[in-house]
Amino acid sequence: MVKSSTPFSGFSVNNISVARKFYSETLGLEVKDMEMGILQLHPGGDTKIIIYPKKNHIPATFTILNFPVKNIDEAVDDLISKGVIFEQYGAQISTDEKGIVRSKGNGPNIAWFKDPAGNILSLIEEK
Repeated sequence: MVKSSTPFSGFSVNNISVARKFYSETLGLEVKDMEMGILQLHPGGDTKIIIYPKKNHIPATFTILNFPVKNIDEAVDDLISKGVIFEQYGAQISTDEKGIVRSKGNGPNIAWFKDPAGNILSLIEEK
């Protein structure tokens, strides 16, 4: 039964209208309103992700969505111009001034940022 289904991911936010604006206007994703105040994201292909309102929302402490990009510097600059603030990490995961972890050949370049509800998202440069 499950084997023949098409799974999808979902996560909560504390304010659905702020989330709609962020995911549609800032990130440029197709967003559809569904029943019960749920949003459905269409990031590409047949992928669907739901966002649901939750009064006692607690932001995810892990990356909930990863967006592959061709050029991470251009993508980071674009989102910065739209008001997105990239996370700054030190120690084992050290980011540069733009918030990008430069892999130096040991994996992809990655930059993390948060949605307005505090959930962690990332840009990952495709090689």
